[in-house]
Amino acid sequence: MTRKNYYILTDGILKRKENTLYFINKDGKRPLPIHSIYSIYAYSSLSISSQVVNLLSKEGIPIHFFNRYGFYSGSFYPRETLLSGDLVIKQAKHFIDNEKRLKLASDFVKGAIFNMKRVLSYYGLDNNMDTLLEDLKSCKKITEIMNVEGRARADYYKLLDEILPEGFRIGERTRRPPENMANALLSFGNSLLYSTIISEIYNTQLNPTISYLHEPFERRYSLALDISELFKPIIVDRLILYLIKKNMIDETDFEKDLNYSLLNENGKRKFVTEYDKRLKKTIKHRKIGRKVSYKRLIRLECYKLIKHLLGKEKYKPFISWW
Repeated sequence: MTRKNYYILTDGILKRKENTLYFINKDGKRPLPIHSIYSIYAYSSLSISSQVVNLLSKEGIPIHFFNRYGFYSGSFYPRETLLSGDLVIKQAKHFIDNEKRLKLASDFVKGAIFNMKRVLSYYGLDNNMDTLLEDLKSCKKITEIMNVEGRARADYYKLLDEILPEGFRIGERTRRPPENMANALLSFGNSLLYSTIISEIYNTQLNPTISYLHEPFERRYSLALDISELFKPIIVDRLILYLIKKNMIDETDFEKDLNYSLLNENGKRKFVTEYDKRLKKTIKHRKIGRKVSYKRLIRLECYKLIKHLLGKEKYKPFISWW
């Protein structure tokens, strides 16, 4: 059975009866067979018991929690079963060795810039991404690499505003809180993608707290932040452009009382529905010669990183070819 993501958007209780979970809310009781669950995304107040946590841990199912504004709060990260001491040591060595860390950090930004360039080219927008890629080659510090990434993203958002309708233009990127509808969509989508990548990392031997582009602070799965840079343009940004240009989302999908700067329940439902479709969408992979889903592409990126850390194959960042 193919496991799937469950998105919980209304307040309720998660209960366990034998090997089945039940989500109970004001509308009734809905079964969630444990062997059909890949990850759970909770966007509302959710009560769970220790029996539920034990079952989720046993089955290796993460739950990602978001506050009522759609901002990521944290994850229940089940007990790891794919531990590899050898890989953890090599992962840490690549962080400690400045040259090796710079190489990986630069690769993540290189991939991100190429993928932003791909989105801009699709819409016929001239851009200076090649200049930024040249600037990246001369970076000698992580802060310099982050600076190039920041400039690329600022230029990228500015160019996207040329094709976005008035009312959905990004303007300045604002986060907490986002100050307009476009920023609300970006924040919501990026949080969702970050959680998706945590789930994919969990299903590998990688340690999610050892990263290269972002600093690995305590209580943060910073490797998911590194990998998300590659996939934001292709998964989140393309989805937002699709929703806006197809008129699938409008002012009624935002909290009017909060100056339309946050998605309401209906808006969240629309977004996660289309996001889930996009994760399942397949493309023919150039290297392995068969169709893979967008979600699988993320896992493959984790495997590529593992091969690099183990010295088996040099890491090349994911660059979209479509």
